[in-house]
Amino acid sequence: VLSTCTLVIPPFNQLKENIFYITEFLQGYLINRLVAVPSLIRAILPSLQSRRFRRIQYSLKLLVLSGEVLHLSLCKTLLKLLPQTSVLNLYGSTEVTGDCTYFDCKRLPLILEKEELSSVPVGLPLSNCEVVLVGEDAPLQGEIYVSGLCVAAGYFDYPYLIPLADRVQKYFKTGDFARKLSSGDFVIIGRKDRTLKVNGQRVALEEIETAFRDHPSVVDAAVLSREVDGEILLLEAHVVMEEKNEDDELLESSLRNWLLNMLPQVMIPTRILLTRSLPLTSSGKVDYMSLAASTTSDEQDRINVKEMNQDNLIQVFSDALMVEKVSVDDDFFEMGGNSISAAYATFKLGIHMKLLYTFPTPRRLQTALLSSKFSVQIDAHSGVDSNMDNYNPIKKLKVESKEQSPRDILWNPGAVVHTECTFSRCNRSTHGVQCEENYSSNAASSKIRPRDGKGFMQVQWKVDMESCVDASPLVVFKGSRVCVFIGSHSRKFVCIDGKSGVVQWETKLEGRVECSAAILDDFSQVIVGCYKGKIYFLNFSNGSVSWSFQTNGEVKSQPVIDKRRHLVWCGSYDHNLYAIDYRNYCCIYKLPCGGSIFGSPAINEMQENLYVASTSGHITALEIKTMPFKKLWKQDIGAPVFGSLSINYPNGNVICCLVDGSVVVLNPSGSVVWKVLVCSRDGSIYSFETETSNLIWKHSIGSPITSSPYVDDNSPISDRLICVCDSSGSIYVLRVDSNAIGDSEQNTENTVREFARLDLQGDIFSSPVMIGGRIFVGCRDNHVYLNSRYRSTGN
Repeated sequence: VLSTCTLVIPPFNQLKENIFYITEFLQGYLINRLVAVPSLIRAILPSLQSRRFRRIQYSLKLLVLSGEVLHLSLCKTLLKLLPQTSVLNLYGSTEVTGDCTYFDCKRLPLILEKEELSSVPVGLPLSNCEVVLVGEDAPLQGEIYVSGLCVAAGYFDYPYLIPLADRVQKYFKTGDFARKLSSGDFVIIGRKDRTLKVNGQRVALEEIETAFRDHPSVVDAAVLSREVDGEILLLEAHVVMEEKNEDDELLESSLRNWLLNMLPQVMIPTRILLTRSLPLTSSGKVDYMSLAASTTSDEQDRINVKEMNQDNLIQVFSDALMVEKVSVDDDFFEMGGNSISAAYATFKLGIHMKLLYTFPTPRRLQTALLSSKFSVQIDAHSGVDSNMDNYNPIKKLKVESKEQSPRDILWNPGAVVHTECTFSRCNRSTHGVQCEENYSSNAASSKIRPRDGKGFMQVQWKVDMESCVDASPLVVFKGSRVCVFIGSHSRKFVCIDGKSGVVQWETKLEGRVECSAAILDDFSQVIVGCYKGKIYFLNFSNGSVSWSFQTNGEVKSQPVIDKRRHLVWCGSYDHNLYAIDYRNYCCIYKLPCGGSIFGSPAINEMQENLYVASTSGHITALEIKTMPFKKLWKQDIGAPVFGSLSINYPNGNVICCLVDGSVVVLNPSGSVVWKVLVCSRDGSIYSFETETSNLIWKHSIGSPITSSPYVDDNSPISDRLICVCDSSGSIYVLRVDSNAIGDSEQNTENTVREFARLDLQGDIFSSPVMIGGRIFVGCRDNHVYLNSRYRSTGN
């Protein structure tokens, strides 16, 4: 006004009715200076990008953004959309009568070359303003204090203006936190009243919102916390997507996986709600109060205790723990529940938390709730049972491991909290029959029912191994942890957190690694061989070398743990099979095999026999009941053997695949039971009856197969899922319909169908490991991957 320019103030009622009226005013009045908050600009961005309002790109000379954190994605979009417009990012507050710092966004590309930022800097102090950072990490990081002509006199009887020890003038304490860049610019890192403590860990809600906005399909996001009696119950995210998605559940899973790769577990919201828009205040900022009030009432979502059944309880357990499958006898706290998830579950159920600690399974909790002895009268506002004063329950220990939270679990962990299991190629699972049985009965299969139609896979995480990854992963469940052990041609051997993809430790061996690893029965050491002929015993916790054994040839064979005799059996290219006493760190036996050993030996524990094959085309049987071990027989099967041997335990037969494409089955005496000729180089996968060699089905994927398939034992027998990789880099999940097996015409087109497929950027010689819908595999693009399979939204 002072410069004789026209000031246009749009009618507030019109803007409240339709926020896009702003673009009409910008174009209609040829506005050349606009002052707005970033949320407002983000809301009208679609109209600014349309051809209809292209004139704004030429008329608007100055865009001033203030009042909120300006995120990188929005700034980059504006700089590209408005190349002739000066975009300024200002910082200030009501108490400084305007703004106190400024940043010219055209400087952003240069700063990003030197600094890693999550938001646009707020720049340098204006003239007659002084900005300092106060705190333990000052002057490089701390709370923003402002002084100078811009500062107001302060609040009546509320002294936000305070003197600093070494300064004469008074400073305004803003409550905002920032860090100082090498250029002298300040960048906001959060606000005091939007920084929470969850389970003792600092959580900045702005960081979570920034992570959401970095997702390519997210337009905007707002995160708030829900509290009950002063305790944070959960984090809740409201997300605006670019396009409406037909499968909200699938999209929510995708967003959650995106966050898992960017944020700590404690910062992953319990609720992710998809919305068409976010409510704004009269100043254009996100209206968090309205957002909280407009959310579907928790009171309405509560379950009536009188109508409660086990399905209701299972659903609440599943939501609170963020797992896909809960059985009626699963313990809430053994599945990873803590005080936060327990507060959520009991609030949804409208019961006192003591009941959940005393009756932690759906079955027991339902019995208690329906029992006349424990009939409950619920205070709808506090969730407190009015009868609890007269009830003195036996206290249950609270499980609050720092290592585990409800968000830690990628799949149902109910079977692996108190047991330890390993899974590796060819459906090998070891250490604990109880673990294997529980896992098979309780593990979630990614909420998929293959009959519903076709699905797809997506990469959850990948880890750079610096060279080809031909080894197959070893997946270890230990308590609440999921660890993936694998090596590569770069000589690197790593332990990866199976949930997040974060490398826990890394060890450089003397030679490249092609074989899969094994783990001792007490889970203290991981065993792996390398091309320099060494067999390493690595500490499970940190990867340090506890001991190594030197052979005279490359070690490509996966070690086999013989826990009954405390031995590690491992073959070498020096033509010998070694038995290593892992308690006393010494080799107690060596078996010459006449050829290099590539595949793993197989042990029949019932008969106490061991079988090993070599590239000379021989299979040797060894009796290992007592020392000295006794050679039973040696059979020439006519062609080199590179694959690992398998045992058909009902009859003790040994299954062997030869390099010439033959599949041979020998009985325990060494006689050939049957032999068939196949050729996986033709791109086909075969299924045979183990007793008769009759072909059950054959399915072609079109490219050569050089690794072992993995059968999902957790999928229903009628719809068995199989994962197989071809050598060109494609991962397939096949569905086998047992109801279609046995047709007279053997029409395998109806028996086996491709359910999902994912193409990687390199060849695959690694054998996949598929557990509960998650597929671990190595690739020759130098990465190891975790992929998940999903049901297609179109089916």
